[in-house]
Amino acid sequence: MMVFKTPQLRVRRVCKSRLMGGSALLMLAATSALPAAAQVAGTTGNTQQEVREQQGAEPIVVTARRREESLQETPIAISAFSAETLQERQITQTSDLERITPSLQFKPAGQLSGNSASSVVFIRGVGQLDPTAAVDPGVGIYIDEVYVGRAVGGTIEFGDIASVEVLRGPQGTLFGRNTIGGAILVRTKQPEFGEFSGDGRLRVGEDDLFEGFAALNLPIGETIAARVSGGFRKRDGYVIRAFDGLDLGNDNSRTLNGALRWEPAYNLEVSLRADYTKRKENGAPFVFAGINENAPVPAIVSVAAGCPGATIPFAPLAPGDPNFGAPFVPDIDDARCANDFQELGKYTNGGTANVMSMSEVWGMSGTATLDLSDSITLKSITAYRSTESRGIRDADNTPFLIITTDVGSQSDQFSQEVQLQYDSGPLSGILGAYYFDEDTNERATVPLSFPPSPPVIGSILAGGPGTRDLQFSDLETRSIAVFGEASVEVVTDLELTGGLRYTEDRKTYAGTVLNLFPATLPDPDPLPTEAIPEGGPLFIYDEPFRDTFSALTGSASAAYRFTDWLNGYVSYARSFKSGGFNTRYNAPPPGFEPVPFGEETVDSYEVGAKMQLGDLRLNLAAFQADYSDIQLVFRQGVVPLLFNAGKARIRGFEAEASYHPFGSGLRLDAGMSVLDDQIKSITEVPGATATVQPGDDLPLTPSFQGNFAIGYEFDVGTDYTVTPRFDGSYTSSLVFITGSVPEIEQDGYFVGNASIELEFMDRYRLQAGVINLFDKDYLIQGNASLGTLGYAEKIYARPQNWYVQLSAEF
Repeated sequence: MMVFKTPQLRVRRVCKSRLMGGSALLMLAATSALPAAAQVAGTTGNTQQEVREQQGAEPIVVTARRREESLQETPIAISAFSAETLQERQITQTSDLERITPSLQFKPAGQLSGNSASSVVFIRGVGQLDPTAAVDPGVGIYIDEVYVGRAVGGTIEFGDIASVEVLRGPQGTLFGRNTIGGAILVRTKQPEFGEFSGDGRLRVGEDDLFEGFAALNLPIGETIAARVSGGFRKRDGYVIRAFDGLDLGNDNSRTLNGALRWEPAYNLEVSLRADYTKRKENGAPFVFAGINENAPVPAIVSVAAGCPGATIPFAPLAPGDPNFGAPFVPDIDDARCANDFQELGKYTNGGTANVMSMSEVWGMSGTATLDLSDSITLKSITAYRSTESRGIRDADNTPFLIITTDVGSQSDQFSQEVQLQYDSGPLSGILGAYYFDEDTNERATVPLSFPPSPPVIGSILAGGPGTRDLQFSDLETRSIAVFGEASVEVVTDLELTGGLRYTEDRKTYAGTVLNLFPATLPDPDPLPTEAIPEGGPLFIYDEPFRDTFSALTGSASAAYRFTDWLNGYVSYARSFKSGGFNTRYNAPPPGFEPVPFGEETVDSYEVGAKMQLGDLRLNLAAFQADYSDIQLVFRQGVVPLLFNAGKARIRGFEAEASYHPFGSGLRLDAGMSVLDDQIKSITEVPGATATVQPGDDLPLTPSFQGNFAIGYEFDVGTDYTVTPRFDGSYTSSLVFITGSVPEIEQDGYFVGNASIELEFMDRYRLQAGVINLFDKDYLIQGNASLGTLGYAEKIYARPQNWYVQLSAEF
């Protein structure tokens, strides 16, 4: 349970609904406990909140509507977790949240980046696969109300964390652009006045895991306090390269955070915060998933390598030409052949190119809150964030040069938000304005065998190393928005809420695309600004282009309080994700201009119920989302490009339950989601090949997710408690990219984690646990281009591993 200070909470309510089936187990648990809990509230004549306060419990407080409210009275589907809950359930970073959150898929190492810190996030089937700077994410991640604009930086270590909220469904009214799937709100611990305190932990485990964290709360005066914290993690990788023994998937990170809180007047509070995270690792743990021997590239490299019997015709050599001819690569066990015999196993990588993963992220923010009166508050949030990253991956995971990607990026963002909040009697609301300014420089180097012109094929066959695309992109985003939302209790227990937001994004792209020969890969350290190699450019493209993307989005809900223990709601929300420019091109013709893609939108209709009877909480939600102008990947030759080319419908049902009986050591938590996605249409794009068809599944949209946790605290003597816990999660089959690629599809799987904790003297904890208790092999990422480049790759989760952790607080 999340324990916060209890604010003055107004009763929020919701109208009656018919919910989808699929929650029989949770409903059975609820109905078995409802009569007893209802009798407690009914016989005492107290409200549900009063009953819980008499038991010593406090309501869970969330900020999904930019103000503090009870979770059970907020008409939004929310999963809320305290720092204690995250630690108990072994959730150490944002990517672990998918194990305990319905409809959430949070994957590391974006398919095209090779960077272990590059996040791919989907909620309710809506997100974004492309992690490059030209494409915005579809789920917004916020640290203390500050938007994280890049995919790199979204994988956040849970060090000095106070709480995490996952808002499911479009959040475009109050959180703005790029929240069409939902939003993840991370809140750090704030300094406390008048109390010197601290906490720390040290963890060791399998694969030479060594991890530490410490935090100090420093009272400086009666109205000013500071908090500092820092941590590190080192661990060996679990995928080994056969070529040089390099361990991929290792951990090597450190974090540092500082916060200052000052109340110069009774009605004014100022908070300053800074954070720093650096990761420098060997590379993402991709392994070989397959080769299409009938694609042109495997034939080219096989012939060049002397594969016995490998042939390729030399007549018309333009990609996509129907007369290109069928190459032939014999399926024999020979190291010179680019075929499926290159597979070395789930935890062995066959690549030979230089690989790495590096990111350095830091930010500062200042928040000022001024109470103008008892009902009016003015709030300002000013922030700056900087992200530097580089990731190199040997995408084919073989000794051949089929494709390697080397992506480096430097991004700086500034944001300013102003809010005017009103809360009095039956009316509450918020008016706000937002400004976002981001500048990004990205360099992508792509050595590959696929030829831009016939002479290069001849060079490859003669033993040359292929071609190299070198792309420099300068990207600017200037975004402004104004928004407002109001809630009014029109009659007792009935609240109506409505809001609108207008957003305008102005984007600028200036790029240089060079096709170079021969292809060489630079040393991965340090992060370079590279000179043009010998051989010169085949084509140069360098001209700024601008486009403006704007949208009016909004939301509305009706909430009704049926009884002291039952709230219900219906809601509608519309949100959008901004468009941009495609920046990847291979041998563009003279006069070519970059192809822009437009914004995509989601319209969501939802009905929900939230129940709290004594110590039992049960929250249900059913929804339908209409997903339009989906930014889908098409291919022009070997190049992946985004086009607004799809429409889909997603229906779903979600349930979350917890039972923490007062006075007992028992803790039960469970959650589940059912998703039914349907791609309704795909628009034809002249000159490009679609990678998805109607009837395919949307990526990272499993039809079922379920999780549960059970723990029990036993008293052992007067100063000791022992708590064994077990967590389990099940995910049905899912795909990682649009389209059907069996080589990187994951069947349904169950993962269990177990731990036991000894607490003593009310300040020390000794915990031992096993992650992936049953040693399940399952995929956490996959990518493929079998039709053109002919490769497929995948990442397995880390196998079973143990840890021991000692923590203390004072």
